[in-house]
Amino acid sequence: MANRTKVTQQKRARERAKQERQQEKTRRREEARTRKANEPSTGGSDGDPDIAGIVPGPQPRPWNDEDLVEDDTDTSAE
Repeated sequence: MANRTKVTQQKRARERAKQERQQEKTRRREEARTRKANEPSTGGSDGDPDIAGIVPGPQPRPWNDEDLVEDDTDTSAE
């Protein structure tokens, strides 16, 4: 019978630990919810400063191709 008591006590200790872990998880979840609710919303596109100035659609070319086009028209006129 002494062994049975030991097993019962161990089981109770495990169950208590499990309940404590569950309560800790619940507390952390509540804290996260309140933290997210109190944060000011950034509004989707303001999050990444690297892409802040980019607009959808065709972008201007970063190099100067206009000189090449003018050179082609000059050679065909000769």
